[in-house]
Amino acid sequence: MSSDSAPTRQPVEKYGIGRVEAFSDGVIAVAITLLVLDLRVPQPGDGAGLANQLAELWPNYLAYVISFLAIGIMWINHHAALRRLKGADHAVLVANLLLLLCIVALPFSTSLFATYLTSPTGGHLAAIVYAGSFLVTSLVFFALQYLILVRRRHLLREPLTLRQQRSLLLRGVLAAPVYLVAALLGLVTPYLTLAACILLGLFYLLPFRSR
Repeated sequence: MSSDSAPTRQPVEKYGIGRVEAFSDGVIAVAITLLVLDLRVPQPGDGAGLANQLAELWPNYLAYVISFLAIGIMWINHHAALRRLKGADHAVLVANLLLLLCIVALPFSTSLFATYLTSPTGGHLAAIVYAGSFLVTSLVFFALQYLILVRRRHLLREPLTLRQQRSLLLRGVLAAPVYLVAALLGLVTPYLTLAACILLGLFYLLPFRSR
């Protein structure tokens, strides 16, 4: 048989997916832990009672819960995405690193939003930065999903049907326009940004099955 008749195979430069998962889990764990650092303990002798001081920290509590759930949901989806792979190539590693870069920055935008939410100045910009950070993260996450499901299908453990592929990508891309709207709502009032982020978090808490 001549070499011309042999089937051509797409070259695969694979790295172990286990190390990628372990590294990613560690980075996400650090990011989600950093959120709690903004929940400071009220100091005695500040004049107001402890109950009043705790009540004044409600923006910190709420921002903490929203961001914790958002990062937690990202971890669940990220875990599912990597588990579909039998290996990773250079492009997947780079896209994954960019996603982790975005996730690690979320504690900063969360702290900024919590600090300025009730402030007469800076609240609008803080809301835009907060929603904008999640917008960028969701877009990078979608890019990683698209890379895995479409551009690197040969790295999948099992092939997906076109319907499964589309449903996964559709669910992934839905977050971006909502975060964009949330950022724009920050121009009106930061509380609308807060409400939009809460609703989006509740939506992604719902169970999802790709068919």
